[in-house]
Amino acid sequence: MNRLYFGDNLEVLREHIKDETVDLVYLDPPFNSNATYNLLFKSASGRRADAQIEAFDDTWHWGEAAAGAFHDVVRRGDEIAGMLRAFRGFLGENDMMAYLAMMAARLTEMRRVMKPTASLFLHCDPTASHYLKIMLDGIFGTEFFTNEIVWKRTTPKGLAFTRFPSNHDLILFYRRSEKYVWSMPFSSHDASYIKSHYNLVDKDTGRHFQATSLLNPNPNRPNLTYEFAGHRKVWRWTKERMQKAAEEGKIYFPPGGGVPREKRFLDEQRGTPITSVWTDIPPVNSQADERIGYPTQKPLALLGRIIEASTNPGAVVLDPFCGCGTAIHAAERLGRAWIGIDVTHLAIEVIESRIAKFLPSTQYTVIGRPLDLEGAAELARRDKHQFQLWAVWLAQGTPYQDGKKGRDRGIDGQRFFPAEDGEAERAIISVKGGDHLSPAMVRDLRGTIEREGAACGLLILLRPPTREMEREAAAAGMTDLPGRPVPRVQIRTVAQLLDRNGFDLPVTWAEPVQPAAVAAREKKAVKRRKIPDSRQREMLLPTKGGKDASEGAAHQSVAASAATRRARQGR
Repeated sequence: MNRLYFGDNLEVLREHIKDETVDLVYLDPPFNSNATYNLLFKSASGRRADAQIEAFDDTWHWGEAAAGAFHDVVRRGDEIAGMLRAFRGFLGENDMMAYLAMMAARLTEMRRVMKPTASLFLHCDPTASHYLKIMLDGIFGTEFFTNEIVWKRTTPKGLAFTRFPSNHDLILFYRRSEKYVWSMPFSSHDASYIKSHYNLVDKDTGRHFQATSLLNPNPNRPNLTYEFAGHRKVWRWTKERMQKAAEEGKIYFPPGGGVPREKRFLDEQRGTPITSVWTDIPPVNSQADERIGYPTQKPLALLGRIIEASTNPGAVVLDPFCGCGTAIHAAERLGRAWIGIDVTHLAIEVIESRIAKFLPSTQYTVIGRPLDLEGAAELARRDKHQFQLWAVWLAQGTPYQDGKKGRDRGIDGQRFFPAEDGEAERAIISVKGGDHLSPAMVRDLRGTIEREGAACGLLILLRPPTREMEREAAAAGMTDLPGRPVPRVQIRTVAQLLDRNGFDLPVTWAEPVQPAAVAAREKKAVKRRKIPDSRQREMLLPTKGGKDASEGAAHQSVAASAATRRARQGR
């Protein structure tokens, strides 16, 4: 049942997930919570299509995709359509409106796939929570709003000198219908509560207890009116039950002949019911064992509480914006099946690495990743940047600057291997997904190799290279690497890489790489050679256990080995 989808969650929901098959939806949709309202409401310029969402650049903009999502919802003519039209009339065509249009289409699909007993938890912050709550009221109905949960982070988001610093997120909790699954979570009593409420000690057992009233609030109960221990009262229990409780030592008789009370033993209580304000779950800190280095990573305890409270073992948990996979991790640990969706190849890679590290026996299927040339061409057509990230992954490389968009200095990825002195050599990776090829692409890569002081360059093409490109690569000559010389510029097509015809490079470090040693070597190499410090992501680990859906065979991850960087100068 466990499935990991690479693709736009709107398309995946519509094409792959059936009606009423999911027990819990948890979503933490990307949004730029650090943006000011002035910037947020400023109309976006241009006609940029934003169907794809960057892993770390999480603002949506008004463009063709947002307009399409808006019209897709509005033409249904239901309540949410009217609500979305009202939003647009108030907000105009700006980033916030784009966000709401994209979310409306997706939330509608999420409700469709939820079982009647299912729940939805939407994780957000005050930037857009008020709009999202109105939208959820329209989609689910106001009667199915259950809670607005406040999760207190221990560290505020930066300093604020003109307002109170923000240190909380919001989680909007809705149910699909009046039938639902619920298991009330409790927390342990704190020391001060125990001292004030359980300050009595049983003389026979030494157990702490509190004495609670045994009187019935209804005075008109003749069958419960009787004398006990010298007190004629209207009691909560029958006389037979009262006598039995006294014999079992469960009745407290106050000194001086006071009215008997019930002993409520501390060790028999479930604790304090969890309220809608969660202050007991800290964020993932730099020393946490579960930390994988993802900027928006949520703690396992947070997802564990949500999953345990609203599902039974064996339930299906859906995370349509699965990011680094915390909901997947928590669901697997708690014996739930799961479905994860993310539009970035980086996220899929991170989740596979996380599963391999923490849950190595997990069985799952990867769906949507290109497995042949046709799939690669479609990805290149649909999203050039995601094609680049996938091609770098296919070549066992690391995305440059963690795959962020921006000025890449002619570098799409990097690959590292050991030098003779035990440190690191670097190969520059350049990816070209278009149909128009020229020798200038090879010359540009040669220039990047020289500028960066790298050992060699790897050029990945969607289409076969021209003869002029091959001649230009041959003219770059050879470079001496540990054991033997290799071509300074190497060209491979996607088809060759898919066919396991990879680049001619020395072997990478044997796994597992020791993180402390890697970090020390990298820091030393960066300082000595002045290499841009775009550090290897911590979550890139060797992965096993997944299966690509169309092949049905064990998925062999080629995630890059964690490695250091050292430029090779003077070659």
